[in-house]
Amino acid sequence: MADPSAGSVRSQCPYCGVGCGLELLPPAQPGQAVKRDAEGNPIWTARGDRQHPSSQGQVCIKGATVGDTLARGRLRDPLYRSSLDQDFQPISWDQALELLEGRIRSTLAGKGPQAIAMYGSGQFHTEDYYLAQKLLKGALGSNNFDANSRLCMSSAVAGYTRSLGSDGPPCCYEDLDHCSVAFLIGTNTAECHPVLFQRLLKRKKRHPKDVTVVVVDPRATDTTKAADHHLAIKPGTDLALLHGIAHLVIAAAGVDADFIEEATEGLAEFAPLIAAATPALTAEICGISEQQLREVAALWAQRDRVLSLWSMGVNQRREGTAVVCGLINLHLLTGQIGKPGAGPFSLTGQPNAMGGREAGGLAHLLPGYRFVANAEHRQQVEAAWGFEPGAIAPAPGLAAWQQVEAMERGDLDLWWVVATNPLVSMPNLERLKRALANCPMVVVSDAYADTETAHYAHLLLPASQWSEKAGAMTNSERRVTYCPAYRPRHGQSRPDWEVFAELGQRLGFERQFSYGSAAEVYAEFAALTAGRVCDVSGLSHGLLEQHGPQQWPFPQGSAPSSDSKRLYGDARFPTPSGRARFVADAVLGLAEPPCEIYPLVLTVGRYLGQWHTMTRTAKVDRLQSMHPEPVLEIHPDDARRFGVVDGALAAVTSRRGSVTAKVAVSDRIRPGSVFLPMHWGFSQEQACEANVLMHEQACPISKQPELKAAAVVVAPAVSVLKPLEHSGGRLQRLRSLFTQPSTSEKAASRL
Repeated sequence: MADPSAGSVRSQCPYCGVGCGLELLPPAQPGQAVKRDAEGNPIWTARGDRQHPSSQGQVCIKGATVGDTLARGRLRDPLYRSSLDQDFQPISWDQALELLEGRIRSTLAGKGPQAIAMYGSGQFHTEDYYLAQKLLKGALGSNNFDANSRLCMSSAVAGYTRSLGSDGPPCCYEDLDHCSVAFLIGTNTAECHPVLFQRLLKRKKRHPKDVTVVVVDPRATDTTKAADHHLAIKPGTDLALLHGIAHLVIAAAGVDADFIEEATEGLAEFAPLIAAATPALTAEICGISEQQLREVAALWAQRDRVLSLWSMGVNQRREGTAVVCGLINLHLLTGQIGKPGAGPFSLTGQPNAMGGREAGGLAHLLPGYRFVANAEHRQQVEAAWGFEPGAIAPAPGLAAWQQVEAMERGDLDLWWVVATNPLVSMPNLERLKRALANCPMVVVSDAYADTETAHYAHLLLPASQWSEKAGAMTNSERRVTYCPAYRPRHGQSRPDWEVFAELGQRLGFERQFSYGSAAEVYAEFAALTAGRVCDVSGLSHGLLEQHGPQQWPFPQGSAPSSDSKRLYGDARFPTPSGRARFVADAVLGLAEPPCEIYPLVLTVGRYLGQWHTMTRTAKVDRLQSMHPEPVLEIHPDDARRFGVVDGALAAVTSRRGSVTAKVAVSDRIRPGSVFLPMHWGFSQEQACEANVLMHEQACPISKQPELKAAAVVVAPAVSVLKPLEHSGGRLQRLRSLFTQPSTSEKAASRL
């Protein structure tokens, strides 16, 4: 652990995938009183790290206040109850691990490894992700590990893989400084990735003629304020728009014929689909003018450094993978890839979602961008892990929602949720709650006590979080940052990788899970990436600590550097032919379009000052004051149509449930659509479970649910609906278990 008396500590911000560098200042400064929160916990102060090449000293309000969140409301001891109608009781770690070991052994003997599943998180460090794969997929023979990347990035992963041959964004943040066109689609970058947006905005303000900003979003946002072109398309028409742009690029002879001939394949199958996407038809489908379409298509046809950026508005769709491929098709048509200022760039949601995929952290993956369905890949990993041939199952495991369906059927005996809060973030929440009640053992590992998911757990395990454990994280531009432990562990909390390792040893795999430090875990993982697209075999905790963040690929023998790298600059791609692929997907539209009974399309999103399910941000008064409650945005025409009034309450109802929220009548949203934030779960004072309304229909390729659109109806509400009593809601009566400081914490508070 870092020595607080030694001065500041450098790390990566634990919020979004931008992965900004933070400099942390200890609570005790010379000549000043120790800074403490309302509960008396010492507070480390965060500021932007000017030495971090990804963020260059910039930081958003969430990162700047992260020090306020690290001690409040923490889970400090393991807690257990045999059924959900009982109260939790504190137990020892030895008892907790005995319970887990016993459940795993009995399940393996009775139902087999397929009855065990884990749902992890981009809040993991890479070391946590890696040992979870080794435990589940290697030791237990279950590929049922999935993560909230399934809800966030899996369509981007699938799209990159289909089109380019591998996961891994080819761009870097420096491309924001070089692009002539920034094409933002399905991303409210100003609120969800604010440091990147500010970098683009500063450039545009200084040199307005150097960059043209295009924003594709049905809703007017803080991002669209900077747009030269705002295409407020109808929800679900993104793929039709991209096909229409491709049609006009070809008509204008804006293609890069040399690049297409030398570096791509599949144009013959793609061309007929695009030929049918005429400007008149595209404009009608998308709900924009033909002139708007032509103006934006002309920017692509100029073939002058086009950088596209997207996030959840694209990924969280039934057509998520198809839209990603449609966007990449435009880059292939125009040769805009592998060059400064050009390329398709997915903006990651979680801080280490990228590192998780490198470590194999989805149900179909193995470390090093390998696949469980590939026999050679399984053999390579089995040998590296020291397991017998055949230890890794040959079929992909259960993706996130498939795990829920398995619980419904009674097929899962153990569901282990780690570092995430699916009782807010998953779709169709009432169905999820019913499924959880059907699982014999639900284990939740979390740093915080009163999460919504904890209310449905049998066993709660206190996790040491960022700042209390050492590890590495990879941000959206493939840059790896070492995150040191600089605070004492809270109570009896343990890093997730240590829990996985001890459990592996208890299950009889002492040799495979014997580690003295997180650095040893990372070294083993890094060696397993040698020769792969995401090669980090030349990285180590020591190198990252000494030389700062490094971008991959970083094979053995690489020299440390803060420079930026791009993939595919040689126009060769990791496909069997070495060529990138044009992918032809027909337009399908929304999985649940509006109808006579549910005539509006609900889309959900995020606020600048909140983060996902508010586990951290709800503890910061400054952030809460920015967004004190969730607000339903509705167009004035729709407000009149459905009789709702600005500032009053409205009930929003879908086929799955209903929520109540305060109304904001605004022309920011297009007619026929409404917007809700997704942050407020049932444990929050202003509860508004937006995902109660959302369906679970998913992209058939990526299995990412369409969390961005559901058919709803809106009506006036007479009063605020209080959240229902939950079967696990007795945590409140045990709040003293969470807040009473342990002996180690009392000692730490004197620092």
